[in-house]
Amino acid sequence: MDAQLIYVVLAAAFGLYMAWGIGANDVANAMATSVGSKALTIKQAILVAAVFEFLGAVLAGGAVTSTIRKGIVQTDLLADSPELLIYGMLAALLAAGTWLLIASRKGWPVSTTHSIVGAIVGFAAVGIGIEAVQWGKVGGIVASWIVSPLTAGVIAFLIYNSVIALILSKENPLERAHRYVPVYIFLAAFTITLVTILKGLKHVGLEISVRNSYLLATAIAAGIAVVGAFVIRRIKADPKAEKDQHFVTVERVFGVLMIITACGMAFAHGSNDVANAIGPLAAVISVAQSGLVSAQSATPVWVLLLGGVGIVVGLATLGKHVIATVGERITQLTPSRGFAAELAAASTIVIASGTGMPVSTTHTLVGAVLGVGMARGIEAIDLRVVGRIFVSWIVTIPAGAILAIIFFTIFRLVLP
Repeated sequence: MDAQLIYVVLAAAFGLYMAWGIGANDVANAMATSVGSKALTIKQAILVAAVFEFLGAVLAGGAVTSTIRKGIVQTDLLADSPELLIYGMLAALLAAGTWLLIASRKGWPVSTTHSIVGAIVGFAAVGIGIEAVQWGKVGGIVASWIVSPLTAGVIAFLIYNSVIALILSKENPLERAHRYVPVYIFLAAFTITLVTILKGLKHVGLEISVRNSYLLATAIAAGIAVVGAFVIRRIKADPKAEKDQHFVTVERVFGVLMIITACGMAFAHGSNDVANAIGPLAAVISVAQSGLVSAQSATPVWVLLLGGVGIVVGLATLGKHVIATVGERITQLTPSRGFAAELAAASTIVIASGTGMPVSTTHTLVGAVLGVGMARGIEAIDLRVVGRIFVSWIVTIPAGAILAIIFFTIFRLVLP
């Protein structure tokens, strides 16, 4: 077997492993609020994610993808030794996938972006030199540990308080829900459509101006809000169920909304985060075939399909642990609380896309769930669970780096 084929086969295997890790951890985050609030069962969530994550990954996952995510390593330093980039990317995929496997088994919601960034920093520092790493970019990513969950938490706190003020605290909550939930549907659809356009469609090469992006998102959101209003009007009060739980019918109305947000978040997530698995894979294929190091690599269709399949299988086989942590253990979620968290997370991603702030879907969603919990008081949050999550975030970049250094050293010795 010649060296080129060995590299491509290993890259495909490790890329699939990394995509599986993304499905087990990051996708589980995106679905956790829907499952934790009982808007979807675990089987329904897997089905929604399977369809929309796969579509996002394959349709909008990237015709051209950056060789090294987030521009954290100077690729021109590898021009004379392209094989180092191959060893490094293989090590990064295997290291990040391994850390995601460990974290997913433990139920820790960690960032797949930070896992791959840590792994790439590790290989670059050892394989090329400390000066090859853009430490300013790494610092910006570390700063996002604080900024993105805090932003999402504040937005979720405000959204859930608006739900209480407009609907849940009133004498006729169902009537108020019929009136105000279509507005929330519009906001949710607008935000998630904008996330998809800004973060997803740019990968396909569809250049839509900012003005047209907002106009398109407004038009799509208005259509979804009209359909949503029609659906929730048909939800009638159930007096028997209301006796046991006062807001049961109102929460059913928010349950409809949660399904919309779950589909949108899954598509946006698939389109964006599949690059964590396929970027390094595309880089290995490009260098193995051409012998040249480039800043960007074309992505073959089979690579996108591999990423999409890996993500879906990861969620189905190991996603339940992280879903349980985010959806049930941080704070008790209902559809109205879960909706506030998802809308806040999506809003934070839109803000980040507009400002260039590096964010992690995981960190924003956990921050948003914390914000919803805080709206009910600190005692509504399990602080021990939150502490374990924060520790896992801090450990992610060094864990990815150490594993990558080990694997890089091995590949350098044994591969042709």
